[in-house]
Amino acid sequence: GPLALHVLQSSTFLRPGTSRTVGLALLGDVAAAAWEPRSRKIRFLRPWVSPALAPGVWADLDLLFDSYLHNLAHMVDQLARRKTLMYPMVVQCSIGCHVAPADGSFFKAAYEGQDLLSFSPRNGSWTRQRDDDLARDVQATLNDDKGTSDTLTHLLNVTCPKSLRALARLGKEDLERQVQPVAVVFARQSPDPSWLLLVCRVTGFYPAAVRVSWLRDGHEVSLDPELGSTPLLPNDDLTYQLRRVLRRVVAMVPGDGHSYACRVQHSSLGGRDLLLPWG
Repeated sequence: GPLALHVLQSSTFLRPGTSRTVGLALLGDVAAAAWEPRSRKIRFLRPWVSPALAPGVWADLDLLFDSYLHNLAHMVDQLARRKTLMYPMVVQCSIGCHVAPADGSFFKAAYEGQDLLSFSPRNGSWTRQRDDDLARDVQATLNDDKGTSDTLTHLLNVTCPKSLRALARLGKEDLERQVQPVAVVFARQSPDPSWLLLVCRVTGFYPAAVRVSWLRDGHEVSLDPELGSTPLLPNDDLTYQLRRVLRRVVAMVPGDGHSYACRVQHSSLGGRDLLLPWG
């Protein structure tokens, strides 16, 4: 899909006046910056991030995010006083944009892991993602706050796409790099002793798009979904190494006379396949 600048925020509110926030900015799947709660400033995770924007712009973003967190804590406290929600709680937000402004921008808020509201930068209003008292109360509160809506609209329609283009230009080498996968195959005993599970573990590749399949006598085998694969997983918690892990397993009867191999297809391999025979 199109390159996105994506800010993930998770705030845990333990009691009035006590909260912890984790914030991470991703360019594509590259961890570019993080929120530093102690200094209340943005911390740069890649050397090309800071030069992408003027120092004054970064200072404004520091103040904006700090003010946003302060206002969020105040709103949470007010809702708790009205018994609309209860401490402790977790609020998560996903904010960002694609290269195209407006239609490519998004702000989604969740409460306790469930979607709650989304903001439309086209008309500057909040929409409920579920129909309950909490969603209605928060929606009404936010739609009455024109200052916040105007700030968000400008942030999503102007600041975010402009920042995305600047970061993409300076971070091009990281975004376009190619790292070859490392793969290993091994067998594991299944609960049924007459079967083996063949595991193909692939790691350390970038970009994330990869195709891993098992071949029997040179032909691709369809995999049992209960055995087939783990999801694509990040190495090292989405740090800039951006390695991924994919595992596929297949059951076979030992000594059945067939040959088995794991095939890995990835852009870093220059059009050739990585083949790992088993046995």
